[in-house]
Amino acid sequence: MALVGAAILGGFVLLKRFDRVTPTTALYGVFVGIAITALGAVLFEGLSPDPTYTASSMPFPRAWYQPLALLSGLGIMVASFVIGWLRWPSRPRYTFLGILMGLWISYPYLLPELARDTHPLGYAIVLGTPILIGYVIWKDAGGIIRAVMRDPVARRFGIGVGVVLALFFVTVTGYLSFFPEEGFPEEVTVVVLPAIYQLVSWPTLEIAIPHLPFVHIPFFLALSPGQVIVVGMLSALIGLNAALIARHWRVEERAGMTEGTAGSAAIVGTCTCGCCGPLVAKIAVLAAGPSIAAPLYWVFVDSASPLSAVFIVGSLLLFTGSLLYSVQAARQPDQSAAIIPAD
Repeated sequence: MALVGAAILGGFVLLKRFDRVTPTTALYGVFVGIAITALGAVLFEGLSPDPTYTASSMPFPRAWYQPLALLSGLGIMVASFVIGWLRWPSRPRYTFLGILMGLWISYPYLLPELARDTHPLGYAIVLGTPILIGYVIWKDAGGIIRAVMRDPVARRFGIGVGVVLALFFVTVTGYLSFFPEEGFPEEVTVVVLPAIYQLVSWPTLEIAIPHLPFVHIPFFLALSPGQVIVVGMLSALIGLNAALIARHWRVEERAGMTEGTAGSAAIVGTCTCGCCGPLVAKIAVLAAGPSIAAPLYWVFVDSASPLSAVFIVGSLLLFTGSLLYSVQAARQPDQSAAIIPAD
């Protein structure tokens, strides 16, 4: 199913490129391809047996995690300060966002283990990130995004892509499941338990239903504020990028990353690689088998690995950056005269 969905997605992109279908038809086809691909990946992950690994299969010892996290976080903070000072001296919000992302990566190793799970700094980093990203987008791209969202097709495409990928995230990470598992409760269970998700501990609502009415399959859902924030940020940014591409397609413009058709491919590539890094790694682990994919597991899927945080941070920066870059390109004076200023 995942391969069929990818083929449908790529096929409609090519049909649009060679003017075989209208942009609106291509958008609906691309959305169907994305939905089928996500469903296939979810089914594959849910029906595959979970592999097990030993410490001897680690590509490097866990003692390296701390220096990797600290060096990565410090490097991002320093780079953000230098680049922001030289390239965008009038936009300090970019520098602050980079520094905040560097703190996100290095935070788990800045405080003692017993204190970091509930420290106010951790909550401030997680809660402050969507506020700062929202401010940056509102300040630098708010007018364009509002104009794009007035197009009903672009709006529906962006919302649809965001919802599909949000469901994909929570399903592949195990927070939403319809598959039977060992030890599943035999009666309806609703509990609230503390669970660590992205830096700190959050109260997590867990709902387990052994048999859904009419379909007779198990249902499990876990929700926490941290999960809603992270998944909401990723899916919202991807949805906004998708809506921007859809609007450009609708006005016969390309997506603004570079000249010609490379723009759409660049944004789609960013969303594909960045948002799904650890998740695609998990799928690859299941597909390749434990002997081949063990290093991949320890680097990307292991929750203690700092590279998981690097992927989250990198995804947020890539999605925000691609959105702002596309909006700035749309404001260039060499765009088609047939397009209204807002487009």
